[in-house]
Formats: sequence, C-alpha cells, structure tokens
Amino acid sequence: MSTHSSKANQRRVAFATVIGTTVEWYDFFIYATAAGLVFAQLFFEPAGASIGLLLSFASVGISFLFRPLGAFLAGHYGDRIGRRAMLVLTLVLMGAATTLVGFLPTYATAGVTAPVMLLLLRILQGISAGGEWGGAVLMAVEHAPRDRRGRAWAFPQLGVPLGLLLASGVTALMTGVISPGSAFLEWGWRVPFLLSIVLIAVGYFVRRAVDESPVFQEIAAAKRQPRIPIVELFRRHGLLVIIAALIFAGNNAAGYMATGGFIPSYASSPAVGHGRTDVLVAVAYGSAIWLAFTYLAGYLSDRIGRKRTYFIGFGAQLLACFPLFWLINTGSLAMLYMALTIFSFGLGLAYGPQAALYSEMFPASVRFSGVSISYALGAILGGAFAPTIATALVQATGGTEAVSLYLVGMTLVSLVSVSLVRDRSGMDLSIRNQAEQEVGALVFDRRSADVSNEPARTN
Repeated sequence: MSTHSSKANQRRVAFATVIGTTVEWYDFFIYATAAGLVFAQLFFEPAGASIGLLLSFASVGISFLFRPLGAFLAGHYGDRIGRRAMLVLTLVLMGAATTLVGFLPTYATAGVTAPVMLLLLRILQGISAGGEWGGAVLMAVEHAPRDRRGRAWAFPQLGVPLGLLLASGVTALMTGVISPGSAFLEWGWRVPFLLSIVLIAVGYFVRRAVDESPVFQEIAAAKRQPRIPIVELFRRHGLLVIIAALIFAGNNAAGYMATGGFIPSYASSPAVGHGRTDVLVAVAYGSAIWLAFTYLAGYLSDRIGRKRTYFIGFGAQLLACFPLFWLINTGSLAMLYMALTIFSFGLGLAYGPQAALYSEMFPASVRFSGVSISYALGAILGGAFAPTIATALVQATGGTEAVSLYLVGMTLVSLVSVSLVRDRSGMDLSIRNQAEQEVGALVFDRRSADVSNEPARTN
C-alpha cells in the first residue's frame, strides 16, 4: 500500500484539514475575543472592572488545562481506531459547545449559574481542541509525499490564523455595522457564537469525504496498534514529549497573548484609546500576515529543513517583542498595523514548520498521541494564561515592558528547545520504517548516533 495518496485525494485532504481547523479555531478565538471585550461585564460584573477582566481571561486559560485530556482521548483512539473518526468527533464537539455559548444567560439574569455554565462549555472547547490538531496534521502528513510534507502540513497550521481572521472579521462586523455600541453588549456578541453551527455543518461533510490515513491503514492491516498508546509513548518517549511541548510554548504564548485576546482588550482600553472595531480589523489584518508566513514557513522547511526555519522564525519573533508594544503605545492606528505586521511575521515563521517537525519526531504507532499531547502541553505552558499574565503585569507595573520581557523569556525557552532535536525532514513515516523512527530524535540521545543532523530531503 502506498504511504501517500493520489494528488486528487491529497487536495481533498488539504481542503478538509484547513476547513476543519479553521472552524475549530474560529470557535476557540471567538471566545477569546469576547473574553477581552464583553465577558467581564456580562459574566463577571460583581468582581469589578479590573478583577472581572482577569477572571474573563482566566476562563480562556482554564480550557487549556483540559486540552491534555482531549489529547489523551483522541490520541488513544486515533492510534487505535483511526485518524478520521477523531477529526469528525472533535469538530462536532467544538461546534456544539461554541453554539451553546450563544444561548447562555448572563449574570444579570441567572446569577452565578451563568459563569459556571460558561466555564463548563469552555472546558468542552478545550477537550475538543486538544484532540483536533494532532488528527488534522497527521491526515495531512500521512497522505503527503515526503518532499512536500512541509507544505502539506502547513495547511492545518493555516487554520489557526484563518480562524482568528474569521473570528476578528465577524466580531468587527458586529461591533461596527450590525450591532454597534450597546447593541453589541445586549445581543450582538451572541451572533458569532451562533454562526458556528453553520460552519460545523460545512466542516463535517468535508471531513467525512476524505479517506483514512494510508499510514494508519498499514498499521491496522499489520495489527500493530499499541494496546495503550499513552503508556508506550511516555515509557519510550517521555522526554521528547516535554521538549516538543517547550518548542511550541513560546510561539503559543505570543499568538494567544498578542492576537487572541490581550491586544484587542489593551489597544481598545483608555491607555491606548482605539475603537473596538478598529482594533478588531487590525487584528484581522495581522492574522492575514500570520497566515501568509505560516504557509511560507511550511514551504521553506521543505527547502532548508525544519530547524533552520524555526531558528529564523524565533529570531524574528524575539526581535519583535519590544517594538510590538512600543508601536502600539503610540496610540496611532497606523503604528498598530505596523506592530502587528512585524510581530505576525515571526509568529508565522515559527509556527509553519511545527506540524512537520512534530510528526517526524514520533514513531507511527504512537504518532497521534505524541503530537497531540505535545501540542496540548505546549499550549498550557505557553498560551493558557498568557492574556491573564499580561493583564496582571500591566496592572502591577503600569506599563508593557514586563509583558515584552515575558515574551522574550518564552521565546528563548522555545529557541533552546528546538536546538535539542534532530532535523529528520523526509523520513519515511510508514509503519515499515518503525525501527528507524524509534531511533532517538534528540541530539544528545546516544541512540541517535547513526542519524544525520542534516535533513533527509528528497526534492
């Protein structure tokens, strides 16, 4: 059986993964955007403006704590019964939770029941997100020829900036055109959540139309599914999971803090003074830049290797940490656009190679579990409470310098972590190559002695 599928099926898979991840992350970012703009007033009003905003951002972070649960469940069944079934299930779960947020009563009408129900639905979002990414990237990579994996894997990565672009655009439309001013607070905020049901229907039918991963079909035919994939993963590759999570943490902290919730809130606060709609349109613009450089990074990683692309991306992200807020703090809308341009450049370059790097780090039999759990843990370490931390730092210091230092620290952690893994671009990912995949992926692992540091590219 071929380890990669026909070009027609590869196109269907690429379309299915980018549509699905876009819908998933639209749902996730809609919550983060609403948390920065209105949830403090609607669900946490008795706590006061400052504490209410912290609680609102904390509710964003709580879902990250449940991502590992979603990753464990999706990884277990994805390695046992297949990738496609998990992709459909996570999509439906996320869509149901998001749509129900649009029907929730507020604190004014339901009291403490309202924030409790909000948190429960956010937890369901977290469980879904924990399983979504791993399945999407594996469907893309395991259908792709080895010399085009970076580009193929970039498609599910594109779902994140596309989801943010869609979420910001829809919210900007509501705040600026359909329900401006008090109408957005009264009812307009619900519409982006309710629209999720339409997007889920589209994503569901698209994903049902694609074939199962050829690598998983080989695993199933050979009856090589591990009985308990999680146990095997941590017994044999536990340190690799931790390092993979740290590679993601810096980029995720920057993405969620800067574009997912904190900047819309901070830039529209009295300290800066922009209108909410202006900020949302600017964030949508930044998402488009992020998207373009995410795809470029996937292409670049096929040419020069995953690690070199990461080094360029993290270097650019590092250099932008202080200018990001220097430009925003000018109060100029043009400078806000400039800030998001330079920051999204590095953000995309340090995100595009991730799916490819992760999938080449783990053996076929535990690959779903490995990439999903690493991603989920990296999200906790990085983006879970980044908006909360940033808000607390601004409230404590009265400025944004501490936030920039926080981003610098997180980026450096990820830069060091990616230097510890081997670049295995172009490795055969089928179950037939399980033995070579088991060879250590870390540069200091003695089992890695016969694996070249140079990417094994075939193009």
